[in-house]
Amino acid sequence: MPVQQFRLPDVGEGLTEAEVVTWRVARGDTVAVNDVVVEIETAKSLVELPSPFAGVVRDLLVEPGVTVEVGTPIIAVEVEGADGAPADGGGADGGEDEDPGGNLVGYGPTRRASRRRARATGPTTPPQAAEPVPTPEPEPAPEPEPAPEPAPSAAPVAARPLAAPPVRLLARGRGVDLAAVTPTGTRGEVTRADVLAHASAPAPAPAAPPAVAGETRVPVRGVRRAMADAMVRSVAQAPQATLFHTLDVTRTVKLVAAMKADERFADVRVSPLVVAVRAVVLALGRTPEMGARWDEAAGEVVVPAGAHVGVAAATPRGLVVPVLRDAHTLDLHGLAAGLTALTTTAREGRTPPAAMTGGTFTITNIGALGIESGAPILNPGETGILATGAFARRPWVHRGKVRPRWTATLALTVDHRVVDGAQAGRFLADVAAVVEQPAQALVWS
Repeated sequence: MPVQQFRLPDVGEGLTEAEVVTWRVARGDTVAVNDVVVEIETAKSLVELPSPFAGVVRDLLVEPGVTVEVGTPIIAVEVEGADGAPADGGGADGGEDEDPGGNLVGYGPTRRASRRRARATGPTTPPQAAEPVPTPEPEPAPEPEPAPEPAPSAAPVAARPLAAPPVRLLARGRGVDLAAVTPTGTRGEVTRADVLAHASAPAPAPAAPPAVAGETRVPVRGVRRAMADAMVRSVAQAPQATLFHTLDVTRTVKLVAAMKADERFADVRVSPLVVAVRAVVLALGRTPEMGARWDEAAGEVVVPAGAHVGVAAATPRGLVVPVLRDAHTLDLHGLAAGLTALTTTAREGRTPPAAMTGGTFTITNIGALGIESGAPILNPGETGILATGAFARRPWVHRGKVRPRWTATLALTVDHRVVDGAQAGRFLADVAAVVEQPAQALVWS
């Protein structure tokens, strides 16, 4: 029977590699179409891959814990061919079989590595087989007059990279050699985006120092590597500013207690985060620039039509940010249900890559860890991120008297290219107004 190789597909969002975590089958097992054969970890989440064909597992080509590129064969399966011959002429040795379907069942189109073999062709002119014909030895020629030659140069002069004067100024300011930048302009010129991308590219990793007794080294890959790379890009590309505001959240605490006692909320997890998301959605409606993104190539600020709120979730494999889409269309119960589903799936490591794209604003609830406040770093491509601190009872001046009240600190980090201090301050004040007095939501809804 022919042998087919299942190649690692792109499971979404242009991912280029993944780590094989766990095999669900062993050599000799029988598999059917859509049977899950392996669990992989991409830069965003854990994904179960189904088999695109039926047959008997001949070999597992990648060991657990190994990271491979998209298109790499990961499993070989003996299948019943229509003509009894191996696909692509190489099934018996399992060396060059292609993915027979071209699509990963259940995941839509995959990126196939369609490699064609070049056919060997002979020379266009047959070789001469005759023996060389002897020729008379030529008479020595007279010495020619030396011809004037141009003075040799020490080395060829490299062409000056094409770039507009503002781009050259930017490169000088960033310490970037234009000759080392890959141009993407329509005329082969280096663009502003090319310079910024080159300046923010990570430097080659230094060689690991020798091991020291007692040290433990933990490989950083998958979700944790993606988070680390994203934070480096965020800080390098966006000028970030953070504002803080401490407020009385006693009324929100009472509202959350009332929702927990309401049977209509019995099927969802209720917390102050629900009120915070509602406050952010209403504030985005009043200052839509806070949900915008900076388009470097076009030199424009792109303002979205709706609110798609990302919620940072800590998982054993690292921090992920699933997105609650169209949050502006949901009521309190809808927000609570959406947050419950997002956080549960994320902590189980089952969030699909597509669910972590397209966010317009992010909330991180550091208060769940007992942290009072902190300056969060922007999710790349977004203009704002709000950190909600721990709710705690503290002395507070209320109606002219010092009383114990529930208080919390909100921290807002913004991209200062997109919004100024006034816009950021107004947005944070609007969020605080709803969290401090939830009834304000009725006025702005």
